[in-house]
Amino acid sequence: MMRRREFITLLGSAAAWPLAARAQQPALPVIGVLSNERSGTYASPVFHQGLSQAGFVEKRNVSIEYHWAGGRYDQLPALAADLVRRQVGVIYTPGLPSATAAKAPTSEVPIVFQIGANPTEFDLVVSLSHPGGNVTGVTNMGGETNVKRLQLLHEAAPAITVIIAVVNPTEPNSGNLARRLEAAGRELGLELHVMPVSTERDYDNAFEFVRDRRPAALLISPDAFLRSRTQERAALLLRDKVPAISSFRDFAMAGGLMSYAPNDMSRAAGVYVGRILKGEKPGDLPVQQATTYALTINLKTAAAFGITFPTDLLARADEVIE
Repeated sequence: MMRRREFITLLGSAAAWPLAARAQQPALPVIGVLSNERSGTYASPVFHQGLSQAGFVEKRNVSIEYHWAGGRYDQLPALAADLVRRQVGVIYTPGLPSATAAKAPTSEVPIVFQIGANPTEFDLVVSLSHPGGNVTGVTNMGGETNVKRLQLLHEAAPAITVIIAVVNPTEPNSGNLARRLEAAGRELGLELHVMPVSTERDYDNAFEFVRDRRPAALLISPDAFLRSRTQERAALLLRDKVPAISSFRDFAMAGGLMSYAPNDMSRAAGVYVGRILKGEKPGDLPVQQATTYALTINLKTAAAFGITFPTDLLARADEVIE
C-alpha cells in the first residue's frame, strides 16, 4: 500500500513533467525583418503566404522580429547591426536601402532582399544566376517599371504633356530612376520635371509646382518616404484634380488615379526565407525577377477629373475601382 508521502511526491513529479518537456523544446528560428517603412506597413500577408508555402507559420514554428526605419534611412545601419547581434536565422529586407544596410555588417547571416533595382549594381550579389555569398532575393528592376508607369500615365491622359516625377534622392537607386525617366520623357515628347523629395517641405513644394503648371500630372516613384501619408496625399491630389500614378495599390484605393506594381514579389521572398531556414544557402539561390504586374485604375477619380480611359487600357487593368 502506497504511503501518503510517496503519493504526494509522485503527484508533484507528474505535474513537473509538462514543464520539463516545455523547457527542453528548442527555441523557434527567428526571421529579422528590416524595413524602410513605418511600423506595420510592410507586414505583408503575401510574404506570410510564401513562408507558409515553405512550411513556416509565425508563432507556430518560426518567430519574426520587426525593425522599422519609418522612412529614415539613417536609422537602418543601427537596426541592421542589432539584428546581426541577435543572430537571427535570416534577415528579410523589403527595400534597397534596408538591403544595403543589412549586408554591410555581416557576411554570415543570410539575407533575402526584395528590391526595385539591379542588385549587381549595388554589390548585393555577384550575378543574378549565381549570387554567391550570403545574399539573394527578388527584384523588379525598378528603372524599367518606373518608365512603364510614365507610359501608362501618358496613355491615360495624353492631353497632359507636363509631368512632375518625384524621386527621393536619399534612396540609392534614385539617380538611375531619374535618368531613365528623363530619357523616356524625351522619347514621349513630354515636359518632364524630376523633383527631389525627401522631406515634408519638399513634398509641399512639389505639390505647389504641380498646381502652378496645371494641367499637369504626377508620378510618384517607389520609396518608403514617398509612400507615407498615402490617404492624405491622395485626397489632396483628388481635391486639386491632379492625375497621378504610384507604385503602390493603396494609393489608387485611397483615390489616386492609378497604380502599377509587381505581383507576388513578397511571396517569392517568403519562399526563399523558408528555404534558407531549412538549410539552403542564399548564394545557391538565383535572384528572381518579377514577371507579372498589377495595374489598378480608379474610375471614380477619373470621372471627377473628366478623364476617359482608352478602352484597351481599361481592358488591361487588373483591378478597376468604380
